[in-house]
Amino acid sequence: MRILVSNDDGYFSPGIAALAQAMAHFGEVTVVAPEADRSGASNSLTLDRPLYIRQSANGFHYVNGTPTDCVHVAVTGFLAQRPDLVVSGINNSANLAEDTLYSGTVAAAMEGFLLGIPSIAFSLASRRFDYLETAVEVATRVVRHVVSQPFKSPRLLNVNIPCVSVDDLQGFELTRLGRRHVAQPVERATSPRGETVYWVGPPGGQREAGPGTDFNALNENRVSITPLHVDLGDQDGFAEVGPWLENI
Repeated sequence: MRILVSNDDGYFSPGIAALAQAMAHFGEVTVVAPEADRSGASNSLTLDRPLYIRQSANGFHYVNGTPTDCVHVAVTGFLAQRPDLVVSGINNSANLAEDTLYSGTVAAAMEGFLLGIPSIAFSLASRRFDYLETAVEVATRVVRHVVSQPFKSPRLLNVNIPCVSVDDLQGFELTRLGRRHVAQPVERATSPRGETVYWVGPPGGQREAGPGTDFNALNENRVSITPLHVDLGDQDGFAEVGPWLENI
């Protein structure tokens, strides 16, 4: 099995090193990740300049672009053979609810999925990689299951892991995305040159976090596994917008 590993924190992240090491038990691993932290890059592609791929001392490859760039370039031009699986992470914070729209970790996996490859994003609910060994154990279990019982068609999974020891995990749960409150306002500041600058504020708190949501699973120390798709079509909107056509 050929496994492509990427992330959004950069090729130097402890999370990607741990994930790559775990994936080596399942086959041939290639790491292609951003050269810098590109958290929040979402599904952006770099179209205004060329991209390069270089190799670091530990054998990992890095790209001067986004997580999506990394997977796209690797699959469509860099790798001699198409990977059988794309895994992204291990991210140093959870990617829940609307976070999935902004997350570079999820975007890297999504690009693999869009290219027809089963893909999984792994995120640990810790800013400092506390209990990274728990995330490694979870990733190993999930991938082992995917390898032993392959999907009938490519799937995209978003896996979020609580920040607890392996012994304190309360199992795995199939979840839906929760919902957040509106994000906090930006913070205004003055630069050393006297210019007004803005820092994006923190995300909103949990709004829909009931049973069955990714929020609830993590709150109860369970691993959240959420299958995702990329159809943004609003079926309910058809009924409301459709009648407009008669009057346009």
